[in-house]
Amino acid sequence: MSRNLTEGFLDAIASERGASANTIDAYRRDLEAYCAFLSSRGSDALAASSDDVRAFIAHRGALGLKASTRARQLSCVRQFHKHVYLEGQRGDDPTMAIEGPRRARALPKVLSIAEVDRLLAVAREGLEAEDRPATERLKAVRLSCLIELLYASGLRVSELLALPKTAARSREPLIAVRGKGGKERLAPISEPARAAIIAYRAMLEQQAPASARSPWLFPALSESGHLTRQAFARELKSVAAAAGIASARISPHVLRHAFASHLLQNGADLRVVQDLLGHADISTTQIYTHVLDERARAMVRDLHPLGDE
Repeated sequence: MSRNLTEGFLDAIASERGASANTIDAYRRDLEAYCAFLSSRGSDALAASSDDVRAFIAHRGALGLKASTRARQLSCVRQFHKHVYLEGQRGDDPTMAIEGPRRARALPKVLSIAEVDRLLAVAREGLEAEDRPATERLKAVRLSCLIELLYASGLRVSELLALPKTAARSREPLIAVRGKGGKERLAPISEPARAAIIAYRAMLEQQAPASARSPWLFPALSESGHLTRQAFARELKSVAAAAGIASARISPHVLRHAFASHLLQNGADLRVVQDLLGHADISTTQIYTHVLDERARAMVRDLHPLGDE
């Protein structure tokens, strides 16, 4: 019974919300753990009480899971029970009165502008060296293109890697992106990023014409047909190490954070940044306001008539 309920919930979020495969997989894992815990207590999703839900979250904490992970799992269980209630499969929602574990909202890891400049400079090194093996040069040109485009556009890594090759033909300063829930938006593309795409595609067509015929901008021998997040992350950490940036401080998502933070640092409006990032709710974008807070403090210090007193 619990399995039928969870599959019904997962089907609903896939069809109604356009949830990604990664999101659905994460929800499935959380619900499998929840239902297994209920079973160990002689219960199931239709009979679970508030005490059962609290015990599940406490059990996950005893296993050493962080507050943020437990909060995410409770959110999944809440949504599941709300779905079961709204579908009329039980007459109450046992999660209604449950408070989640307290967690501090961590500030995003952000590289300085100087660090991004150094990263880009190292990624561009040796791209014209004709004595390098062709496959090595192609891989280096692709990585340079990925970094240029990610920092210029602020795309999610999944959006970046799933770009169609038609994006290379755009002559506009914006490219169309299909984001979370299948929603489309326009993302900026700088001239250096456009030049990097052109250089990469030219080399791809020359060195690997079969791959160039793929519908993806960044084709690869993977199940999806394009470069994977894991492969890109490994290559990014390698070039970051050469640029003197610790591997713990770098990931594709950190470059998205850098895009947003550097725009705000240079005076961009928070609402504009929200649209560029594809955030449905501005509260998600407000995690970057630590940049604005610092700028506001500096402005008061430098411009207020009593700032020097």
